[in-house]
Amino acid sequence: MTSTTSPTAVDATAVVESVAELVRENYVFPDAARQLAELLRRRNAEGAYRTGSAEELAEAVTADLRSVNGDLHLALQFHAEPVPPDRGSAVLAAMRRDFDASLGGVPRVELLDGGVAVLEIGPKMFPLDWAAQPLTAALSLVAPARALVLDLRRNTGGDPNTVAFVCGYLLDGRTHLMTMLSRQGAVAEQSWTPPFVPGARFGASKPLYVLTSGKTFSAGEELAYDLQQVGRAEVVGEATRGGAHPRDGWTVHPHLELSVPVARGVSPVSGTNWEGTGVRPDVPCDADAALDRALSLAVARLA
Repeated sequence: MTSTTSPTAVDATAVVESVAELVRENYVFPDAARQLAELLRRRNAEGAYRTGSAEELAEAVTADLRSVNGDLHLALQFHAEPVPPDRGSAVLAAMRRDFDASLGGVPRVELLDGGVAVLEIGPKMFPLDWAAQPLTAALSLVAPARALVLDLRRNTGGDPNTVAFVCGYLLDGRTHLMTMLSRQGAVAEQSWTPPFVPGARFGASKPLYVLTSGKTFSAGEELAYDLQQVGRAEVVGEATRGGAHPRDGWTVHPHLELSVPVARGVSPVSGTNWEGTGVRPDVPCDADAALDRALSLAVARLA
């Protein structure tokens, strides 16, 4: 009988050593990075990762990566298909399919009774060079509404530049939204609303409600958090997942990609972010009931 090797077979010891070193060198929190590298190496020496399966290894390593501080952007991700050398191109191609299937990331624009508009942005905050045109159209369309409900319940992340672009339609003037700090604690980047947006603004004075769920994540969370922190919107729904740190990725095996946060966001209002805690709603309720709850709040306020 001829034995065959699974195409996803993995040298766990070598992969875990690569993961430990990459985390130690790149994770935004140096103390936690050292703890995690030591943990992975200790567990590796103890035989905790003895498996021939890349998928099982990904699950075990991810659990340990998140055991120190619960950072959901720390992960060893398994891909059933080999990760191509131009991984970035493959990711963008998949994202583009989602973009095209969701009307450019604005699958719902609707005017309801009483002059209340509903705008859903999802499933991603797509790259701004793609999303600017459909977002401009949608945001301009709802600009005359008396109140706006922004639905982020299915938004699982994306581009922070798109977050700032959307905020530009909902705030007046230049507004500082977020500061990104590097591993060394230095300012790496600041996020501000743009000085100009094409199309009509909804503006900063009319009622605005943001819907969230336990699935809302990353850049979707940032949009809710930014609008909440500057006092522009009431967040209605469930606490979000709690991933605030921008990440980078490394291929450590043809079927395994390591995700590591390389910076951290700090709000100029709160001095912190939503990492681990999620965005806490001003009006807590089940995600399925959030739209009805927001609509009732809007109608009462307009009355």
